[in-house]
Amino acid sequence: MSLRERIYSVLVVSAKSPVNTALSQLLPDARYSPVLSVPNISAARRSLNEQHFDYVIINAPLSDEVGTRFAIDTAQLNGTVVLLLVPSEHHADIREKVVEHGVYTLSKPTSQPLLSLALEWMQSARERLRKLEKKTLSVEEKMEEIRLVNRAKWQLISSLSMDEQTAHRYIEKQAMDRCISRRLVAEEILRTYQ
Repeated sequence: MSLRERIYSVLVVSAKSPVNTALSQLLPDARYSPVLSVPNISAARRSLNEQHFDYVIINAPLSDEVGTRFAIDTAQLNGTVVLLLVPSEHHADIREKVVEHGVYTLSKPTSQPLLSLALEWMQSARERLRKLEKKTLSVEEKMEEIRLVNRAKWQLISSLSMDEQTAHRYIEKQAMDRCISRRLVAEEILRTYQ
């Protein structure tokens, strides 16, 4: 899927309608869906518990808190890119607190061209995170295969009195001879001897 075809889900946390209006013009349905707007951090936390969002845009301050802690917590979620809009007089202090956690910040008041640019930055960050997620999944799958093969080896050792090297060779040979993965061989051994 090309980047032009990709659709991003967005959570907008903002109590002020002018920002919501400006963002709605920058977030067309063809590119961003769903776009959910909530007025405070409490509602945003509930929304994040129910659904994953690619982008979270926070218009600080909000009625129940500034939004700094929420931005940091949200940026730790897998695959979520966070933009925090803050009043210009607080921008430097807040940016210093959140930048090390991967939160993007923009000073308010801002302009539509600058918001558009921020969305482009967020897209770049989201795509980078998407690649990292794939690598992480691949590593996790390999680790799970290694765990299964090790459990199967120990099952062969205890059930058939093989030594570890012989059990390992047995699993490798079965996988090669039958043209299947070591994982499938290990699963069969565990089903057979447990």
